[in-house]
Amino acid sequence: MLIKRSHFRFTHRQRNGIFFLLFLIIGLQSLYYYISGFVVESDINDVVVRQYQTEIDSLRKIALQSSKPKITPFNPNFITDFKGYTLGMTNEEIDRLLTFRENGKWVNSAREFQRVTKVSDSLLKQIKPFFKFPDWVNSNSSSMQARNLNGDSSFKGKKIDLNKATALDLQEVNGVGPVLSERIIRFRNSFPDGFIHEIQLIDVYGLSESVLERLYQRFEVKSPRIVEKFALNKTTVEQLVQVQHIDYELAYAIINERSLREGFKSWEELTKVKDFPAAKIDIIRLYLTLD
Repeated sequence: MLIKRSHFRFTHRQRNGIFFLLFLIIGLQSLYYYISGFVVESDINDVVVRQYQTEIDSLRKIALQSSKPKITPFNPNFITDFKGYTLGMTNEEIDRLLTFRENGKWVNSAREFQRVTKVSDSLLKQIKPFFKFPDWVNSNSSSMQARNLNGDSSFKGKKIDLNKATALDLQEVNGVGPVLSERIIRFRNSFPDGFIHEIQLIDVYGLSESVLERLYQRFEVKSPRIVEKFALNKTTVEQLVQVQHIDYELAYAIINERSLREGFKSWEELTKVKDFPAAKIDIIRLYLTLD
């Protein structure tokens, strides 16, 4: 005879195991409900929170101020594209100043600077405290030298060609002695046919801003050296290294940056290249076109 065995018959050990499992489940459920019955209340003091928030805001402001480029006293007549950009000037305002300076004119006050550039009152208020004009601008002296340097006497319209100036010609400028005059001529002669533009004088060691201003008043490059200008967005590394202040390392960096940007749209973008000598941008632009 076939005896059917029930599927629900368990051994003594199996029954003990089942009872233990049920006990464990019931115990865990009870523990869960017991713990969840406690309500944790966080007693947060609003005054303390506000104090912490105030401290955080203060630290954020300090960090923001420290991240801004620090402005040091400067002569606004020598503002470059990069300098104007860091000051918050627009391209149009910078171009107005550069055009004004290209005509051999000078701004001698904050009011005249605003008249030429048309910067807003708010921007002028921010940057005016850092304007540093030469002593002869701020002086009330009526000496012939001061009148000459202000451009309203014999200097006007009678500038000497810097590429033909002699050491004695250069020494007629206050602050230029035999050493500096010879240094200028030696630097000029390091280029075939001399300077391209008088702005190249900034590369002569030992010339202060005030002396440079007086040289610009007296001299200009009337017979510039002819150079082939390279299109910035098409030039090769070999062409770039022919430009003053650009070596092979910088040339490769410029080419890489140009590829990432799909071409430079402005001179300001060029100054973003790593290790680019932004202070020399005006000289570098003598060799390049923004094409």
